Amino acid sequence: MQLKAILVDDEKNSREILRNYLGKYCTNITIIGEAENIKNALQLTKEKQVDLVFLDVEMPYGNAFDFIDQLENPNFEIIFVTAYDNYAIEALNSHAAYYLTKPISIDNLIKAVDYVTDIKIKEHKLQNTILVPKISKIEGKITIPTQNGFEVLSIQDIVYAKADDNYSILFLQDKTQKLVSKTLKYFEDALQHNSFVRIHKSHLVNINNIISYHKGSGGSVVLNNGKELSVSASKKATLLSHFK
Repeated sequence: MQLKAILVDDEKNSREILRNYLGKYCTNITIIGEAENIKNALQLTKEKQVDLVFLDVEMPYGNAFDFIDQLENPNFEIIFVTAYDNYAIEALNSHAAYYLTKPISIDNLIKAVDYVTDIKIKEHKLQNTILVPKISKIEGKITIPTQNGFEVLSIQDIVYAKADDNYSILFLQDKTQKLVSKTLKYFEDALQHNSFVRIHKSHLVNINNIISYHKGSGGSVVLNNGKELSVSASKKATLLSHFK
């Protein structure tokens, strides 16, 4: 699948190296623009149909996170390319699809492009189609601890779960909530074979309750209770793999 990309880096030499690598090793990437600062990068994303942005962190007149903060419902993926390795966590929390450090490893560049390409292929297949989970609803139960013992819930009644430090909040079909003294990782492990998928560090959702998916740097899902939840870029490919 061909992807349209822009390169954002204040160093002309860095843009040239990346441009040459992409031209030689990632032939499905077409570079449609380059920018040396945030202002020009924002203008390019408004003027052109962009699938992917290769984004340096430190630049004059604002850094990569200033750029991300000013985006409105972006439909493209972001790959960070930087000489600094201390931005990785912040980059992933900002819905970056991948994080590359300079000097760029060709192998890692290919992996990053392949990862984004796979996401875009899945999004393209889903566009204008009805989401149909591969896994049907499963009758089953799960016990949750209470002060006096435990409570039994039907798994299919759980719409989604939200992390709350060392607790989790379960949101149910009847619009009630259950605060449980278990981490979200506990429920992720317990429900991994029951149509549940982790879409964000804070959210675990029942895919049978997803009614729509909205594209974006990480994207978001809308559930049948009307709630819209963000999807982190690192979890997007896993989520999309659950749908035809």
